[in-house]
Amino acid sequence: MATKTAAPKKSAATLRLQWTRSAIAAPEKHKKVIRGLGFTRLNQTIEREDSPAVRGMVAKVPHLVQIVE
Repeated sequence: MATKTAAPKKSAATLRLQWTRSAIAAPEKHKKVIRGLGFTRLNQTIEREDSPAVRGMVAKVPHLVQIVE
């Protein structure tokens, strides 16, 4: 019997995010959100899919992260 493997979805909608301010003095929850988004260093720009989960994470730390057009 052949097994099906799920092909990765190709979503055209992506967000470009930039980590603009340091999280040194931020609460621990904010630091975890930054790490959860995938940031590793300041001024880094990453692309994430445009989903409600990612939008919610960005909404928690708008003072640290910027959406790049």
